[in-house]
Amino acid sequence: MMSIVSENESECSLNDTEGMLDCWQTTEYTEGDLKFLQFAKCVEECDRKNRMWSGGDNYSRKVFVGGLPPDIDEGEISCSFARFGEHEIDWPHKTESPCQFPPKGYCFLLFRRETSVLLLTSSCFRSGGKLFWRVSSPSCISKAVQIRPWRLVDANCVLDDTKSIDPRLTIFVGGVPRPLKSVELALLLNDQFGNVCYAGIDTDCELRYPKGAARVAFCQQSSYIAAISSRFAHLQLGDISKRVEIKPYVLDDQDCDECSAQALYFCGHLNCLQYFCQNCWDSFHQQPSRRQHKPLLKEGS
Repeated sequence: MMSIVSENESECSLNDTEGMLDCWQTTEYTEGDLKFLQFAKCVEECDRKNRMWSGGDNYSRKVFVGGLPPDIDEGEISCSFARFGEHEIDWPHKTESPCQFPPKGYCFLLFRRETSVLLLTSSCFRSGGKLFWRVSSPSCISKAVQIRPWRLVDANCVLDDTKSIDPRLTIFVGGVPRPLKSVELALLLNDQFGNVCYAGIDTDCELRYPKGAARVAFCQQSSYIAAISSRFAHLQLGDISKRVEIKPYVLDDQDCDECSAQALYFCGHLNCLQYFCQNCWDSFHQQPSRRQHKPLLKEGS
């Protein structure tokens, strides 16, 4: 159950770490506490760099709204946010059903202009590092619902800018929780496999909202091999607990690693990890030990 504090209260979050970090020397912490504080400090530093490089906050026009009353309909949701500008209401499989009630207690606001998102976020109240707005339905008056905007700078994170990004040491991560920032994903996978230099959250072209997938690049082959060998990773951070899938990242328009012709396939088996044209695939995989290898296709192709 979600607990709501008053609009005047504030609690610490990953972005409110300055005071926490200042008191390290005067407070006794467990090993777990120290690990969280170090994680928060890394997130804060990457966030500061991203904001400096981008020149400020820019948002996707798609905003998540969670914790809606079960009897609130589309019209009532729209009225609750009408003051912020033109928008549409959406939720998964909305067009496939005549139901006017979000079936899982959440929806998305699709604003016409980004300024509407800025106005909404500045009008929300904060609790526990999260944003909330109040809506009403026939059964609930002034219920606090969570507002979760997506900052565009959170889609990409460079952990080590002294290393160049090698596409051949890059993995595809599927099933990424949409609230997760690229810096958080980078640090979580760095803890598990080491040597992460970059993470990028895949977003849709129109609204630039997370699609639930990401790319993560390593600066050492040993970490890349460890990641794809595992096939899965568990992401644990705050309310997020998710098992994600890991595959080699397949590139477009590659040459065959054997003959330099146009490649059609990528073999993700640990003994191959190569691009092949049709002829070289057939020739290379004639050996009994390789006949069970399956080509990987680019995600979304």
